[in-house]
Amino acid sequence: MREELLPLFPLPLVLFPRTPLPLHIFEERYKEMIGQAIEDGSEFGIVMARNNGVVNAGCSANVLEVAHRYSDGRLDIVTRGQRRFELLELVDGQNYLRGRVRYFDDEEFSPVEEDLRRRALEGYAQAVQATGQDAETKPLLEDPQLSFQLAQILSDVDMRQQLLMMRSETERLKQLLQYFPQHVKRFQHTELIREVAPKNGHGKHLPFGN
Repeated sequence: MREELLPLFPLPLVLFPRTPLPLHIFEERYKEMIGQAIEDGSEFGIVMARNNGVVNAGCSANVLEVAHRYSDGRLDIVTRGQRRFELLELVDGQNYLRGRVRYFDDEEFSPVEEDLRRRALEGYAQAVQATGQDAETKPLLEDPQLSFQLAQILSDVDMRQQLLMMRSETERLKQLLQYFPQHVKRFQHTELIREVAPKNGHGKHLPFGN
């Protein structure tokens, strides 16, 4: 597939194709980038930020809705994941980051076994019930890449990145089926930490983590 130059938005998260992501835009460079995307109806890339840079694969997004415009130029927007890409190199020349990218999709298109699909859906339902999570949007069950819909509840960005880069729906569903019990344990552990975290003099939990 041919290479393209894509504006990049580094964030501490992983976006999947055809899933929503609300964003609050406040930095000047990203006001410029998102403003251009809104005006042109064009895509921008979301890549996971690390302490030493960004990962080499991400997902493009477009702006579905401008929920609110503030008087100082800040924006509340709703975006939607589009296409997965490999980041080939970073390119200078703008106030915001850009990258030369190559889009990719699955390479293995064999139909998913109905039993695997059913078990993945059951695993998802059990994880949601055990954690009490309320996904922002219900998974689109008709999506041919159902795995991305089910993985929206995962908080582990490394696992999300791994799923994003996999090129087989069957393998992604198998990975999810194995991981859902670990997701429940991680979620419950995080909630326990929040409950026992020390409080300051105002009765609020102190921040923890980075």
